[in-house]
Amino acid sequence: MEIGIIGVGNIGGTLARKLVGLGHDVRIANSRGPETLSEMAKEIGAAAVTVEEAARAKDLVIISIPEKAVPDLPRDILSNSPAVIVDTGNYYPTRDGRIPEIEAGMNESAWVSKMIGKRVVKAFNHIFAASLAERGLPPGSPVRISLSIFGDDEADKQLVLSLINDIGFDGVDAGSLADSWRQQPGTPAYTIDVGVEARKAALAEADAGKIAEYRAQADEAARAWFA
Repeated sequence: MEIGIIGVGNIGGTLARKLVGLGHDVRIANSRGPETLSEMAKEIGAAAVTVEEAARAKDLVIISIPEKAVPDLPRDILSNSPAVIVDTGNYYPTRDGRIPEIEAGMNESAWVSKMIGKRVVKAFNHIFAASLAERGLPPGSPVRISLSIFGDDEADKQLVLSLINDIGFDGVDAGSLADSWRQQPGTPAYTIDVGVEARKAALAEADAGKIAEYRAQADEAARAWFA
């Protein structure tokens, strides 16, 4: 597939390496320009491009940037893209500032979808980069880690679930985008390396009445990281 990855930090960079390894045509971009990614691109076998060029990838576009940077994405390109769009982001007010619509109850990926004018699949936001990089296993392995996704289009979700399997994890279709808050920072399913049934149980345990509490706890825990 032709894949664009916008943001190649911990998660985006790890996905870039894995997807190149599977033989995909991967184009990586960041806000600082392709020249800042030339060494990484050469090392992993990807192409360093502009954000606009990555957004034009025809099969899959992965957005892996802080929420505060989402409004700067090329909406005109993404809103008309034929590609499946994956959102890996998380909202941390300490880093991103207060986003009124999210604070008022809109979940993170629904807000991203609104900002870019295109439906998204929520995935890869709830695993540590080290686990994503190192803990993938072949299908059928008894201790294989699961990753859950949320989205509103079945074909989009099937493509992402297939990729999750290819990179060494069991995928869980956890429902519509409206329920993606269940794996946001601070929830029981966030950054736990568990199998399918334990993942489903953790997602079910999440309490909608505690969304603000989950966010506050996660934000406080991440404060030192963003300082």
